[in-house]
Amino acid sequence: MQMEQLQKDMVAAMKARDKQRKDAISSLVSAVKKAAIDEGCREDIKEELVDRVILKELKTVKEQIDTCPADREDLKEEYQFRYGVIEEYAPSLMSEDEVKAYITERFADVLSTKNKGQIMKSVMPELKGKADGKVINQVVAGLCQ
Repeated sequence: MQMEQLQKDMVAAMKARDKQRKDAISSLVSAVKKAAIDEGCREDIKEELVDRVILKELKTVKEQIDTCPADREDLKEEYQFRYGVIEEYAPSLMSEDEVKAYITERFADVLSTKNKGQIMKSVMPELKGKADGKVINQVVAGLCQ
């Protein structure tokens, strides 16, 4: 996802007077800008960074939905709307089969050690943002048995 696209969509939501959508996209833009400043790339924001921040925000909103009190339906609806908007921008993640194929193809030498920690250490930098960490962990655990 490009940062410019997020900003254009935020402006379009403003013009359409869709406050909920604008707020959701605005929070994404703010989170991306903050992450860019923290990493020292304020001007040239990479697509990989934007995708990583979107996935993190998606996870945060999912946790908010899960922990929302049952008697606060209004709050839960707001979180679910936000989740839907953020999900539109989220990159598609690799499936369990794709992760397994990728790991067995690219990391055969490390897999032979059957050391889960060592495998995770070499796999995670390459798959971060492309696949869910839980899925990677399950696949690696299965391959180590």
